[in-house]
Amino acid sequence: MIGSDAIVKCLEKEGVTTLFGYPGVAICPFFNSILNTKIESILVRSEQNAAHAASGYARVTGKPGVCVATSGPGATNLITGIATAYADSIPLICITGQVDSKLLGSDVFQEADITGAAESFVKYSYLIKDVADIPRIMKEAFHIATTGRKGPVLIDVPIDVQNSTITGFKYPDSVNMRTYKPTVKGHAVQIKKVRTELAKAKRPLICAGGGVILSCAQKELRDFSHTYSIPVVSTMMGISAMTNDDPLYFGMIGNNGKSYANRAMKECDLLIVIGARIADRAVSSPDLVTKDTVLIHIDVDPAEIGKNVGPTIPIVGDIRSIFNDLAKESAECDFHAWLKTLQGYKKAEKPRKAPRRKYVDPAKFITVLSEALDKNAVYVADVGQNQMWSCGYYIAKGGRFLTSGGMGTMGYSIPAAIGAKKADMKRDVVAVCGDGSFQMSMCELATMVQNDIPIKIIVFNNGYLGLVREYQHNTYKANYSMVNLGTCPDLSKIAEAYDLLYWRLDNNTDMEKEVKSFLAQKKAGIMECMLDPMDTVK
Repeated sequence: MIGSDAIVKCLEKEGVTTLFGYPGVAICPFFNSILNTKIESILVRSEQNAAHAASGYARVTGKPGVCVATSGPGATNLITGIATAYADSIPLICITGQVDSKLLGSDVFQEADITGAAESFVKYSYLIKDVADIPRIMKEAFHIATTGRKGPVLIDVPIDVQNSTITGFKYPDSVNMRTYKPTVKGHAVQIKKVRTELAKAKRPLICAGGGVILSCAQKELRDFSHTYSIPVVSTMMGISAMTNDDPLYFGMIGNNGKSYANRAMKECDLLIVIGARIADRAVSSPDLVTKDTVLIHIDVDPAEIGKNVGPTIPIVGDIRSIFNDLAKESAECDFHAWLKTLQGYKKAEKPRKAPRRKYVDPAKFITVLSEALDKNAVYVADVGQNQMWSCGYYIAKGGRFLTSGGMGTMGYSIPAAIGAKKADMKRDVVAVCGDGSFQMSMCELATMVQNDIPIKIIVFNNGYLGLVREYQHNTYKANYSMVNLGTCPDLSKIAEAYDLLYWRLDNNTDMEKEVKSFLAQKKAGIMECMLDPMDTVK
């Protein structure tokens, strides 16, 4: 076999059934080899969206998503998608074609140092120079992407290596990398300290981050919180780790979070942060939150512990494993008074925004949409005002909430929803975006139709880059610059051009009926919601 055959064989050995990509001459040997397998190749319309689709696929399956692009601009176009996955710890295998290895460094047509360019956004990168190294490198790449703190791994393959003959192909059974030994098991002494602090605490609180979901530890989190009756808040990436109807869940923290969740953070005397980096978007002043508070920080990445605030008890390891160990410990606790206080704060919460009666009210719409979705549905929020409204009013019932958290990448929702739907065609998948973010990735409507991937797309249309307009309104006294999107395109004609269903909501009249009717259709479609151009997040 040749090198490209070997790469494909490795993907088969790893159980890969779907990949997302865009071809070019430097990666053509690979795509020719893929024809001889059952691996499905989804042709996207932009390489960046191949990475986003692979991200959505990975987040639903729990397995690494695979994206493939050619050399030069094909590879560099992947970088934003790779960076988005890196910021949110999503495991990806990113394969790029490269010019002939003998020509590297001579600035030939479509040559780009992609391993150097992507260095800040990958866990590791490989430039394969010897065809015999392919099995080892592929095995290592999957191991690195899926262990420790998960993330993208880049494999750059010159075209001559893809065409070279490999003899004695054997895929390794295991990986033994001397310099890469991620910690999985939490330190027993540190875990025992948690029990001690729980016994002393009066107002404990768990803050759940995206790491809980990445570790597939939602059940363990819920069991632990209910065992001790400890209230839970979440970061944006931790949304859906708890269900909204859980009496112990008190919502998202941060500038756009629930006031009672932020108040719980300030008043707790024991804070257990699990799988979260305690970044500025969630906690603007970490030192104030942890003043006079015992902080237990649990994360698989030791670099995150103590990066933004020093913990009292650091625990490094896989979250699911640590929860299992914590379940073996026991402590005498009674936090009913604390829970009653938080429930009082929650009941006293006033609506954050007044509904716009002449337009669609996004808060009401997201609530209605959430209630109408199946329990295991996947809700993909884009970036901008739609993301803030989604975080505030999405109702988690047991499904998944996906968004671009760390990087805040506009245009994420549609390709990520395509990947999520492809991962499980039986689940409802909706992409919620603004009219700005929709136009960043509307080319992927063709990918949906061509591959019969029936996701539902919600477009909040206010004619502006809403969140930037809101910032300019507050900061620059309504001096708006580069935020007016105008009235184009006509989404009804866009839907017709792509043979998609089209719904339009101008106000809140018959909202429940229209949403249910839209979701009931088996075909992919767009629902356009007309919003007040001056509507705000709060």
